[in-house]
Amino acid sequence: MDTEVLIVGAGPTGLMLAIQLARAGLKPMVIDRHAGPAQQSRALGVQARTLEIYARMGLADRALALGTIATGANLWAEGRRLGHVPFGRAGAKVSPYPYILVLGQDDNEHLMGERLRALGVEIAWNTELVALTHEADRVRVRLKDPDGSERQLGAAWVAGCDGSRSAVRELNGIGFPGPPYEHVFFVADVTATGDMVPGEVNVFLWKKGFHLFFPMRGSDHWRVVGILDASLRDRAELRFTHVIPSIRAEAGDTLAFQDCAWFSTYRIHHRRAARFRKGRCFLLGDAAHVHSPVGAQGMNTGLQDAYNLGWKLARVADGRAAPALLDSYEAERIPVAERLLDTTDRAFRAIVSDNPLAALLRTQVLARVAALAMRSERVQALAFRTVSQTAIGYRGSALSQEASPMTDEAPRAGDRFPWLQLQLAPDAPAQDLFGLLDDTRWTLLLFGQPVPQGLPLDVVALAVPAGNDGVLARAHIAQPSFYLLRPDGHVGLCGAGFSADAMRGYFADRVHLR
Repeated sequence: MDTEVLIVGAGPTGLMLAIQLARAGLKPMVIDRHAGPAQQSRALGVQARTLEIYARMGLADRALALGTIATGANLWAEGRRLGHVPFGRAGAKVSPYPYILVLGQDDNEHLMGERLRALGVEIAWNTELVALTHEADRVRVRLKDPDGSERQLGAAWVAGCDGSRSAVRELNGIGFPGPPYEHVFFVADVTATGDMVPGEVNVFLWKKGFHLFFPMRGSDHWRVVGILDASLRDRAELRFTHVIPSIRAEAGDTLAFQDCAWFSTYRIHHRRAARFRKGRCFLLGDAAHVHSPVGAQGMNTGLQDAYNLGWKLARVADGRAAPALLDSYEAERIPVAERLLDTTDRAFRAIVSDNPLAALLRTQVLARVAALAMRSERVQALAFRTVSQTAIGYRGSALSQEASPMTDEAPRAGDRFPWLQLQLAPDAPAQDLFGLLDDTRWTLLLFGQPVPQGLPLDVVALAVPAGNDGVLARAHIAQPSFYLLRPDGHVGLCGAGFSADAMRGYFADRVHLR
């Protein structure tokens, strides 16, 4: 075997997977057909759940230093500001990161690339996967090196993180059904002044579509995403100066552009791979699903694909778990992708339809209904949990088990365990629970009961003492109760009284640990 894991694609998804494997003691091989990291990017919104993951990887502080915190979102229709969502209030009790971090894909790749190199893993650029064959205990692959020569090697597992034109997907014959949207998008990095609220996301709905303004580092610095006017779709050598008249025709004279650092156009498809796994090969990120940019979900979803697979693949690759554990990757992530495709597609079609009636509904009805709903703190909280991806859970997974009945309001098996501030010793200050979690191991949280003896080495136990009654009551956590958290922070096993025998049975029967 030449490598335990071959990762094809060194974008954010591939880098996330490589880092998680390297942190677990493996040394994956990472290749990419491009000459180097992305220099420009369309993806730029880093959601709260991703920042929580970055924190466990030691990357959150660096990401915050590189990016711009968007503290809220504003909804505009035909030049009038109709609604406002303050992220800090909506997500204050949900995550330590109650905002969207505006940080381009290129910067995300830069900080993860640095982390990967620090872990001793280098990326083989200009290296292309050209063929693969499944064998009983490995995948035989053929690679094309930068000089054009080809070589063969064997990999126990192959991860396709190589984008919408994935070679891993195509060589495995996995279908990728779904239609393209007829619209052409543009993205521009600009210096601009206008009605936009500084430091916040600004969503402008017009009769002919929409524009999104994301705040970037620097004075009057914005990343603009929108739909290209139909008259410009087939224009040769298109530049941003050609787009400005159509934007100002909707926005009016208050919007002025002083400079454009770069500009690009692209088309969007609405697709999901027929399966996310074939034998020893996996699909992640854009190789598995592509969708509209509504909600800034794409890059974050790919990163969570990798975070979900990473801890499982590490345990199988080093012999701690049987390969059956890997069946849960596809079972858990396909439903997430399906829900995302459905919601983003419906939202996208509502805001881009060229039908005159739809344009009227978008600017007069939809905008006002959304603005009214935004005034509700309950709706704001729901919107934040959805967009931030903190609400994603795996309750139907084979890895989710409840040893005794749980109330509907309590954290359930499969849920991301909630963010809590807990007092772990008498007279001690409250601590951030997420800061205590080690995402290379399992964590056993015990409420109202002591830590048992003889736990497996892969499990860290934390007994939460008295003095946290108010915090636990707000989270609907009963006493006594226990929660066994997976390395990715989701609840694996939970119940009332803890039983070491029940945990061992769960590990053997559900997680397939050896």
